[in-house]
Amino acid sequence: MKGLDQQGADGRRLGQEAMRRLPPRSVRIVHLNGPTFHALARGDLAAANVSSPVPMSAYFAGPDWRGVWQMRSRQVEEDPASAAWVTGVIWDEQRHLAVGRAGYHGPPDPAGMVEIGYAVDPALRRRGYARAALEALLRRAAEEPQVRTVRVSISPDNLASYELASQYGFIEVGQQWDNEDGLEIIYELASS
Repeated sequence: MKGLDQQGADGRRLGQEAMRRLPPRSVRIVHLNGPTFHALARGDLAAANVSSPVPMSAYFAGPDWRGVWQMRSRQVEEDPASAAWVTGVIWDEQRHLAVGRAGYHGPPDPAGMVEIGYAVDPALRRRGYARAALEALLRRAAEEPQVRTVRVSISPDNLASYELASQYGFIEVGQQWDNEDGLEIIYELASS
């Protein structure tokens, strides 16, 4: 019998292959409301869970995501209708578990473009959640008649996100500098 230390890269490949054979995750993006965004922006998980449609873990109110919640809180305050588009909770339907955040940066712009974003709690990565969230976002974009283009901006060193987006046909169209995230490569895909 081979020991674990003798499996090396083959063992990692087998593990990755087994992950690909798992049934796809059934997730939905649960939209949040103004009070939930405000509470998360303050890092107040208890208050967020009082107003949220689904329970969230401490990671949602932690420092890693606080900037996103502050931005979305201001956005929804200025335009309440944008709450139906912006960042929500990736909700695992089978496990009844909040696993990450995903959504659009806002409603479609005048040219019909929406930009998507998603992030999975590090403790729950490599389980198909990012893929399931991306597919949910792409499905909605395809169903919305005013959406013509879907955009995603990815840091050059985020190989996992690049590989995922490229599997769905996103192509590089440029670069941008984001004050929070630094250099990003812009990828786009026709919504149909």
